[in-house]
Amino acid sequence: MLVIGAGASGLMAAYELVCAGKRVTVIEACNRTGGRMYTDSSTSFFHPVELGAEFVHGNLPVTLGLLQQAGISYYPVVGQTWQYRNGRFTQKDEMADEWHLLTDKMKSLQQDMSLRDFLNQYFAGKRFAAFRQAVCQFASGYDTSEPGRASVLALRNEWMHENEDAQYRITGGYAELTKYLVSEIESKGGIIFLNTAVSQINWQQGHVSAITATGNIFEAERVVLALPLGIWQAQAGIERAVQLKPAVTDTTNALKEMGFGAVIKVVIQFDDLFWESDAVAALTGQSLKNAAFIISDEVIPVWWTQTPLPIPLLTGWLGGPAAAAHVDSTEDQILQLALQSLAHIFKQSPEELNKHLVASRVANWTADPYTRGSYAYDTLATSASVALLSQPLADTVFFAGEFMYQGPAMGTVEAALVSGKMAADRILNLPNR
Repeated sequence: MLVIGAGASGLMAAYELVCAGKRVTVIEACNRTGGRMYTDSSTSFFHPVELGAEFVHGNLPVTLGLLQQAGISYYPVVGQTWQYRNGRFTQKDEMADEWHLLTDKMKSLQQDMSLRDFLNQYFAGKRFAAFRQAVCQFASGYDTSEPGRASVLALRNEWMHENEDAQYRITGGYAELTKYLVSEIESKGGIIFLNTAVSQINWQQGHVSAITATGNIFEAERVVLALPLGIWQAQAGIERAVQLKPAVTDTTNALKEMGFGAVIKVVIQFDDLFWESDAVAALTGQSLKNAAFIISDEVIPVWWTQTPLPIPLLTGWLGGPAAAAHVDSTEDQILQLALQSLAHIFKQSPEELNKHLVASRVANWTADPYTRGSYAYDTLATSASVALLSQPLADTVFFAGEFMYQGPAMGTVEAALVSGKMAADRILNLPNR
């Protein structure tokens, strides 16, 4: 059995298969396992930092079950959420009343449409202009979606099932979960190859050949293709693109009709918790000692701290089309945008912030050739695409990835893990497997 891709979905598929006694070979193009689970534990930082997935967004059964099984601890995210708009801090959500109108209208909606069409139809006019913009920015930032393509019914399912009081971080980061799955796979006889980029998958019923960029060939009876959607949507000939031969037109179209967003994550280590100082409180007019999240109107709009841990680390987040626009920006250019955003928020100069900067990393996932984006969002075509991709090609080629998940935890590690488990279950439930 071959598994192509060692992100969360690939590792989960391999784990389930080896636990069932199958011989599994995992092939990963990158020099590490984990995919968009990427914990930087280098000595540059005071504490492991997450360049990819960071939170467990709710009481998610598969993720929390694995953590408990592995004996990996996790802890709740606590603290206050602040809004920084028009140069001032507030904890009041100025869009709260309109948001209730939005959710009420979403609940009564029968026919799916794009988010932008929905807003233009039900929240038209000058009165709702700022609200339409705010909702689109939220969907672009949080779901990394394009409002003109994003499914309202899918967003309704996600937004109305979120439990904001149940958010967790993993002690030591998602690397701990990655290490556990890798250890289990290898201890049960599974083999993992890193730095092995597959460029072509030749298949026929009952036989698969995975051909690497260097000409090596791996063969098996079946394959789980656990690659990010951005790789499938890359044009042939682009670095890290993977070709399926023979191509299946319906499969190709289904993959391309799904939504895949863009994101940039900026992690900045300072020498102290300067935002908690009395000096910053005097400048901003608010004490930020218990700040967990800051939602702003800056270029890098969303920031969070490591509370309750007293770690002088700030993480910035830019998602959706605004992040895609920086696909060719350098790490230093993005870092300067981040520092400028923080300087505005905390009433500091970028030069002053630079004096206290200890370490930084920029994860531009859309520019990453192994990923080419953030995570999936549902378009109007996604349900049909998932239904088609859930049917293996001649009981030989199986697809996995968070883009295959249909549920309220879309775009999460949970979605990837569930997808990997489902792909393995389909293989294990085949007749004469």
